[in-house]
Amino acid sequence: MADFTGRAAYLQIADEFKRMIRDGELPPGEKLPSEAQLMADHGVSRTVARQAIARLREDGYVISHQGKGSFATLPGEGQEPKRSPEFEQITEYLAEVRRDVRRLAERMDQLEDLVRQQTRAQ
Repeated sequence: MADFTGRAAYLQIADEFKRMIRDGELPPGEKLPSEAQLMADHGVSRTVARQAIARLREDGYVISHQGKGSFATLPGEGQEPKRSPEFEQITEYLAEVRRDVRRLAERMDQLEDLVRQQTRAQ
């Protein structure tokens, strides 16, 4: 059962499996427990079990095959970690914000130069 640490249960479960995969306790290619088994082992709901597997998949630690299950893998081995569409949207938005901030900084520099020039001219 996932202990209460203030961190979401699905993240605790995902972190446990990441550690097991990195440490070789769960070697790449090894099948992960089913959702039902995760529910029983950790005392969580099906939603939490699915979220944990989804997080592992997003972070590149699991490959899932419809009807066969989920299998351990190490990030970067043959595939890039999948990112959600929301993640991609937020990343693009942040890039736009950074560009806007750079433009504003350049504009501020120009205005400060203009003020300095006008002060010297007086």
